[in-house]
Amino acid sequence: MIVSSLTVGFLGLIAALVLIALRFPIGLALGASAIFGIMTIRGPIAAYAMLRDEPFTIAAHFSLSAIPMFILMGALANHGGLSRALFRAARSWLSGLPGSLAIATNLACAGFSAASGSSLATTAAIGRISIPEMLKAGYDKALSTGSVAAGGTLGVMIPPSLVFIIYGIFAEVSIRDLFIAGILPGILTLVVYCVMIVTRCKLNPDLAPVPDETPTWSERWTSLKEIWPVVLLVAAVIGVIYAGIATPTEAGALGAFSALLISIATGTFNIRMLIDSLYETAVMTARVFFIIIGAVLFGRFMAQAGVAPFLSEYVLQNGAETWALIAFSAVLFLFLGMFLDTLGLLLLTLPLLIPMVESARIDLIWFGVLTVKFVEVGMITPPVGLNVFVLKSIIGDSVPLGQIFKGAAWFLGCEVLICAILIAFPEVSLFLVQTMRN
Repeated sequence: MIVSSLTVGFLGLIAALVLIALRFPIGLALGASAIFGIMTIRGPIAAYAMLRDEPFTIAAHFSLSAIPMFILMGALANHGGLSRALFRAARSWLSGLPGSLAIATNLACAGFSAASGSSLATTAAIGRISIPEMLKAGYDKALSTGSVAAGGTLGVMIPPSLVFIIYGIFAEVSIRDLFIAGILPGILTLVVYCVMIVTRCKLNPDLAPVPDETPTWSERWTSLKEIWPVVLLVAAVIGVIYAGIATPTEAGALGAFSALLISIATGTFNIRMLIDSLYETAVMTARVFFIIIGAVLFGRFMAQAGVAPFLSEYVLQNGAETWALIAFSAVLFLFLGMFLDTLGLLLLTLPLLIPMVESARIDLIWFGVLTVKFVEVGMITPPVGLNVFVLKSIIGDSVPLGQIFKGAAWFLGCEVLICAILIAFPEVSLFLVQTMRN
């Protein structure tokens, strides 16, 4: 029986999902499905040629060199102690608000996200500092842990963001524009989170007891002096990108070098810290590149099997409305986000979604912001909720896993409102981009 290429393509997609469900490494699941699929369609020689040439071609692509640079920058910022200074400053200035420590946690997450570009790094760094402080102050366990788990997701939205970089590479759109587009949605997310925390703590003061001691103005101004490295680091990276002085790769290199100089200037630099940062960068980069290679091979397979063109043609012929595609994407990300980590989720779906979005003439920058927002939601959604499990590994048995998910559920409610605003008003994402272009 002769099987059509399109049938092989859909069978390959199902095989990849099954392998991932069986806990195979995502890069291996995608790559193996692609190789066997190409072998079925075009023969073993074509599959061997792709396996021989494509991994090197992909890994050697200049745009991907931005990834290890931003990972190194985040690792140096984390080991350099920037997260502690941010939390201390936010705590000093917000002490008069209900739930001040939880709000300070979210602000510290936002600031550290801008320095690291990684949700997991943000969750780990801020969680180690803020959760003991909140629990010591008598804060509700669910509120304390939920604030960190949700606040950590700001790392994928507030630039510079590794997720935006990867999306920009796959969608072939300007990473600079994506960074700009993420600013207002990131601020909106932070504001909605903080309003929810203040409202809950105002209605139920037992969630967050008011601290007995109020920082003096002298302590507040002193705390601001400690966060200058973050301002300098973010300005160095974002400024040169927005000004058109440097590419994202060059900006990432500048950021990593700046983080190193800052650690030396602040006295946090030592050989152990440098080794740990380099090791963390090497491990994370290898993991990211392995998944990217598998995803690109899978994308090539989807194109050659005709799956991507078939879906694009289906969209054109049936005149799918923008809202229908966005709704489909949201459901897809929400469902797969329950089982996949951020990177695997992104790289499994993009080869299928991008051709459909282009066929429907949906703005890829706006869709990129929505994609990152949907990925953000998946990071605190059970049963996987990667941020939740990272946080659990840090705090140990002091807070049950169910309590963390319970606290994160309030922030999931906020995300529903934020997603509705971003979908209903694309200008929130595109206003700064259009302003910069003009």
